[in-house]
Amino acid sequence: MLQIKASSHFSVLKSLLVSLLVLLTSTVHAETLRDPTRPGRGAAIVDAGSSGTGSALVLNSIVKAESASHAVINNKIFVVGDRVQGVKIVRIDTGSVSLADGRKLKMYQAITETKGNKFK
Repeated sequence: MLQIKASSHFSVLKSLLVSLLVLLTSTVHAETLRDPTRPGRGAAIVDAGSSGTGSALVLNSIVKAESASHAVINNKIFVVGDRVQGVKIVRIDTGSVSLADGRKLKMYQAITETKGNKFK
């Protein structure tokens, strides 16, 4: 009878030790998991409020109307005659915006061009 109680206590103790070991390893593993909503390694934090004159101009969208046309450049709304980074907007077409310095911003340019090569 003493032997049955001893083996029973040993079995319970063994179960507790195994459970404790599993609990500890799962806690350690959970601490090493990376938050999937955080930016990847090497990501830079950029202040969205500061738009320097040297940054690229991105034409986000165009709204054409009979009375006036609007262009969204770098997430800001402009009309013909406004200045973006010091350069006057001279024309807003259906798919592009012409600037006074001769540049022409086109819709979806970042998607259709890669490192200077145009897809056809």
